[in-house]
Amino acid sequence: MNNKFAFIIHPLDLNDIFRKYSFMRRWPRSLVNALIKKMPPIKASTITGVSSLYNQTEGCFIGVTLTPEMIYNIPTEQVLHKIIAAGKLAEKAGAKIVGLGALTAVIGDAGITIARELNIAVTTGNSYTVATALEGTKQAVKLMGKELENCEVAILGATGSIGSVCARILSREVKYLSLIARNESRLEGLARNILNDTGLAVKISNNVARAVSCADVIIAVSGAAECLISPEDLKPGAIVCDVARPRDVSTKVAETRDDVLVIEGGIVEVPGDVNFNFDFGFPPRTAYACMAETMILALENRFENFTLGRELTVKQVDEISLLAKKHGFRLAGFRSFERPVSLETIKRIKERADMRLKALNKGRA
Repeated sequence: MNNKFAFIIHPLDLNDIFRKYSFMRRWPRSLVNALIKKMPPIKASTITGVSSLYNQTEGCFIGVTLTPEMIYNIPTEQVLHKIIAAGKLAEKAGAKIVGLGALTAVIGDAGITIARELNIAVTTGNSYTVATALEGTKQAVKLMGKELENCEVAILGATGSIGSVCARILSREVKYLSLIARNESRLEGLARNILNDTGLAVKISNNVARAVSCADVIIAVSGAAECLISPEDLKPGAIVCDVARPRDVSTKVAETRDDVLVIEGGIVEVPGDVNFNFDFGFPPRTAYACMAETMILALENRFENFTLGRELTVKQVDEISLLAKKHGFRLAGFRSFERPVSLETIKRIKERADMRLKALNKGRA
């Protein structure tokens, strides 16, 4: 098979390391951290059975043993060196295209330097991540009895590659849009571009809690190392599509807020009798959209740098969406904090949100 792919992953916390190396649980955390910093990239598993009506492919996961904290705290050059080494391992495994997962897709210049150092194509998967996140969000909004056009929509991490293209797409569909990020000058530039392109005047903020508290719908794509959204930040009935890995939404939201809907963005069903031979917490035959983009391009024999850097285009999102449909990729239902969310659960969330909103409005009267 000459259309193989690879996908680079990294642990989101030490529990991911322990899932692979269970004996390390007994070791002091300081020892585990010191060891995995020095570990070379590893071939974590072989992926088989990815097939559509038009083609088939296989690939592998390549692991970079750095946690988010390490990626943010050690020099960027060292992190890039490890990711490039992982890409070289993908080359040796016969891959013709490699995808960058989680923070490996955002560190440095978002894949450009990595692609320059490899002899195979590179993609971050962000185009298909955007497509699936928006599709899932729109479905969730309808199920919660809202109309997206009239919702207060906020994008957390709006100046990143995923956030900015989400903002540009949604600016054509909504009346009220807020952009949230740390860099105010970049926020102002994005807001000006949107105003020029669509005529929509958007709000900007670098205060996460304040901006999120007003939103009916939040798309969270910050790429921060820590959670940014806490239970007290959200209004009853809020819908959050958390695309970020590590998460932007605290797990305390799931524990304490039964009146908000948090969904994981970009979870798709992969066509074929797929076996990832690796446990990343998903049901069989499902994967992140960023992983799926790499598979889609391999099935299409498109061995090119498809999504790189911090500038995504609406054209790229539309193109990968069409290719995904062609090969049979589709949304895999709703998940929240690694658990499936049924339509009945969403109905109960909506009922509780409606009750609390009525109580709040009554109290203000």
